Amino acid sequence: MAPHAVVLEGLSKKFPTPGGLGEFTVIETLSLQIARGSFASIVGPSGCGKSTLLNIIAGIEPHDRGRVQILPQDGANAAARIGYVFQSPRLLNWLTVEENIKFALEAQNIARSGWSERVRKYLDMVGLGGQEGNFPLNLSGGMQQRVAIARALAIEPDILLMDEPFSHLDEIT
Repeated sequence: MAPHAVVLEGLSKKFPTPGGLGEFTVIETLSLQIARGSFASIVGPSGCGKSTLLNIIAGIEPHDRGRVQILPQDGANAAARIGYVFQSPRLLNWLTVEENIKFALEAQNIARSGWSERVRKYLDMVGLGGQEGNFPLNLSGGMQQRVAIARALAIEPDILLMDEPFSHLDEIT
């Protein structure tokens, strides 16, 4: 088993400036290794590229140069399962809480036979047991964010990315 879960080598990312007259460099020649089983934080001022970096690691945003290697728990032959909790919940408002979590389970090709158990387990974990049939717009912002956390955990990811996931939660939660 490889000692690292995430390896970035010479990573660079630029965005076009408004009007297309140039480019804005967000990340330049970043190299980073994150060990399996570790907890890593990316810290910096607003607008410095933290979310962009997480989006690149998650495969949502392409990078311009360099290499991104994500290694799953069970070897380099399988794709790593990545859970992602965004700054805002990003729930599908026309689906129930349960359906939002099952949507992620289906996207990860997780066997349907375990869906109900996972939904219950992770909603209980975030203190939302009994909310399965509710719709996101009927929940507070903090409750919606807890559904998003449960959704990310329910896929039982190899890597869990979290982009300021607790900013919508109160201190006690």
